[in-house]
Amino acid sequence: MGIEERAESVCQTADELSSEFNYSSHEVAIILAAGHGKRIKSQTSKMLHKIWEVPTVERVYNACQNAIEGINMLVVVGIKAQDVMEVIGKRNNTLFACQETQNGTGHAVQVALQKINQDEFDGTVYVLPGDMGLIDKQTISMFRQEFINSGSDMMVLTGIYEGDPALNSYGRIIRVKEYDSAGAPSGRDTGNVIEIMEYKDILHLDDCNPYILTFNGRQYNYSRQELIENNEFNSGVYAFDYKKLVRLSNKLGSNNVQKEIYITDLIALFNQHGFTVDAVSPKEQYVLMGFNNKSVLWEMEEIARNNAYDKLKDIIEITDPDDFFIDDVVIDEILRMDEKGIPLDIKIGNGVYIGKGVKLNYNLTFKKNACVSGNVSFGKNITVWENAHLSCFKQQKLNIGDNVEILSGDIIKGNIEIGDNCRIESGVNITGSDDYPTVIGRHVLIKGTSYIFGTTIEDDIHVEHSVLIRKKVEKLYKKNGRIQNVKYYLPMPEGMDTISSL
Repeated sequence: MGIEERAESVCQTADELSSEFNYSSHEVAIILAAGHGKRIKSQTSKMLHKIWEVPTVERVYNACQNAIEGINMLVVVGIKAQDVMEVIGKRNNTLFACQETQNGTGHAVQVALQKINQDEFDGTVYVLPGDMGLIDKQTISMFRQEFINSGSDMMVLTGIYEGDPALNSYGRIIRVKEYDSAGAPSGRDTGNVIEIMEYKDILHLDDCNPYILTFNGRQYNYSRQELIENNEFNSGVYAFDYKKLVRLSNKLGSNNVQKEIYITDLIALFNQHGFTVDAVSPKEQYVLMGFNNKSVLWEMEEIARNNAYDKLKDIIEITDPDDFFIDDVVIDEILRMDEKGIPLDIKIGNGVYIGKGVKLNYNLTFKKNACVSGNVSFGKNITVWENAHLSCFKQQKLNIGDNVEILSGDIIKGNIEIGDNCRIESGVNITGSDDYPTVIGRHVLIKGTSYIFGTTIEDDIHVEHSVLIRKKVEKLYKKNGRIQNVKYYLPMPEGMDTISSL
């Protein structure tokens, strides 16, 4: 497929997955997810690298949606566009815009704004990078409220860099000094944001001559070293008055080292036109982290894990804070359960994985390396032993009753019902499909090297060393009143004619 055909295919997918823009909402978030991400050295899009099992672009998307009810979402895609769009999928009030040529963040915003009808929309535009995988609902809510309270026309979310200035590759926030270049006090202008200067552009400044900026008719001088050592940086998160953004975004140029259209140049444009620009920094600096390499991505993963552990450490038992995973939605449900005031008695062993869709209950124990994911619902008083694997596809359900024990190495997957007081001993494989679910009654014991698929087993039955495929196992009483057990049941072999002795 040629370049033009690929571009046409991407744009077609973007149109198919885009929903209607809700003009009754006066807020829209633009997520910039079109970047190359070359330094991450991966064939996977930078925006799809995961933090705590969720792609970064989806984390940014979710933070905006959770913070601002009814907000419109506009995702700008470019490199690996198909993959990024498939992760977000078709959602309400969500549109995709294709940046066919990556020409900078300012250009990406220009592309996104073309998706909005200027005659029908008036309100606030938020812009966020798609790799800021630790940003959360609280930060977005704070930023939104600060923008509203400030009455400004533009706001920047800034961070404070605490390391070696020479390693700070972020754009610097340049503010009005206390005194101008003539020595006169700046008064009320002190601290106002004049512009953001990219680090690469700072490095190209002349060491011998100051960098001169004008604000409210007065000049301010900044040395190259002074700008390098400035530790207030641009996070890449902005809020704009929509009408003013539309008016000035088309004036953006590419007069810089990269020859790209920077969104950061809007600060200078807003100031030049007499519009107000403000800045605010979040309480937790880590929420501003983005990544360009695998080591920083790993740092972000560690922060996410530590945050998860801090939420849960006094509610449930986690054997190793550095070796577990519990999905964010499951964590939120645990916190809601804790609010009821009933002890949960949930124990999480080393390497345990509790994925998306899982419904936990009281008095659950997950031993080392147990893995559970999908629509798996637990009753009370259940133990899942080492290396057991429980899962199902999105459209399926795996329901487990009370007082069940699932032993080491068991694989239980698919559409399955397991009744109360069952014991599934080591080495058992149970599966159920959409057409052939597996239903296991109460007080059932399954042991040995058994495989069960699409089978119904009635209450009180003991199954051992058997292969049951699409069978019904009825409770049958023997003459002595005991229930008939099922042992060593094997179906007739197939393919015997392909096998011969050596």
